[in-house]
Amino acid sequence: MGRYAHLAYTDSVREVQEENGSALVGLRGLARADEPDPLGPAEASFIGSRDGFYLASVSETGWPYVQFRGGPPGFVHVLDERTLAYADVRGNRQYITTGNVRADGRVALFFMDYPHKARLKLFGRARTLPLDEDAELTRRLVGRRTDGKPERLMTVDVEGISWNCSQHITPRFSEAELDAALEPVRARMAELERQNEELRARLGQG
Repeated sequence: MGRYAHLAYTDSVREVQEENGSALVGLRGLARADEPDPLGPAEASFIGSRDGFYLASVSETGWPYVQFRGGPPGFVHVLDERTLAYADVRGNRQYITTGNVRADGRVALFFMDYPHKARLKLFGRARTLPLDEDAELTRRLVGRRTDGKPERLMTVDVEGISWNCSQHITPRFSEAELDAALEPVRARMAELERQNEELRARLGQG
């Protein structure tokens, strides 16, 4: 969390850390080298298994904007230890994030695993690419994406990452996760119903 701490722990943040008794936490983070944090195998695997993430950008007037991007697991591609990318598809056509990124590429991303109460936070610099600028990259990114018409590619050069603690993350489950968890229960119920029908048949014969 070297670069992440150097970006996040501003003077005002350090002042509040001092006031609340967590100055050592800040010092430990700032003691590490101020170099971009690489995406390792754990981060790549985590990002590749997510079906969505939260993306924050900032406007020219200084107002933050948060957007949710969803899709099938793997729609966010880790290109290398410094870069991730995805195909940006047409939404409500407000283009707030796209406009913000054009003016200021600094972004923050939150990748959540609600069932396991895990969270990966990321600072980076985003930019958009036309679909026809890099044919190979376009083929890769549009091959696994959310529904909709691809309009551009979005790449993020990673600056800093931080695994957040699980405290206060409320477990939530997607429909697919619930289906997988309930499958043994459904199978057991089906077996009990079959046994019940057999028992009824025997009693009826008696």
